[in-house]
Amino acid sequence: MTLPWHLYAMAFVYILAGLNHFRNPRLYLKIIPPYFPNPKLLNSISGFAEILLGIALCIPATSKLASWGIIALLFAIFPTHIYMYVNEKARMGLPKWILLLRIPLQFGLMYWAFQYTFFNN
Repeated sequence: MTLPWHLYAMAFVYILAGLNHFRNPRLYLKIIPPYFPNPKLLNSISGFAEILLGIALCIPATSKLASWGIIALLFAIFPTHIYMYVNEKARMGLPKWILLLRIPLQFGLMYWAFQYTFFNN
């Protein structure tokens, strides 16, 4: 089975984002809400998950499961977007309107991943 090029594009985005968790962890630690325990561990787990899921998207036998994993991951990190919107220190200098746009963008990313959950592997 040949996977569409846009699935590889999505995989590339998640692999790069996952690598960035390790290259620039302070960026992510700043946006993890304080009610979550062990932000360093959570950052590493989410970075590793993005890399692993991005790679799995490129493998026909695992792309469907990886797509569901991406959706679950995006749902799990959703509180960071709310936290950034309501907490000035977590905003990274971004205007609130941009942070507000990021919220529906998460749903758009979930929908993008959902497109690949129906592949017949």
